Amino acid sequence: MANSPSARKRARTQEKRRKHNVSQRSMVRTYIKKVLAAVATGNAEEARTAYAAAVPVVDRMADKGLIHKNKAARHKSRLNARVKALATA
Repeated sequence: MANSPSARKRARTQEKRRKHNVSQRSMVRTYIKKVLAAVATGNAEEARTAYAAAVPVVDRMADKGLIHKNKAARHKSRLNARVKALATA
């Protein structure tokens, strides 16, 4: 347990930041799941719209350092591949 006043404040701050980060990470996962759900239904237009909504969110979290930029690129690439495959099928 933190003993000095500054250490106590840091503990409070870190807990607040952790809760915020958990929320943001959950939001990214939700947007990704929306794209996957749209692809699963087979609706190409809905999948494109969901993908267009997910990309800026994923990019923003990568810019903030919440997820690694390569992980963001990997997610976008894989989602885009699924959306494109759905459109051509």
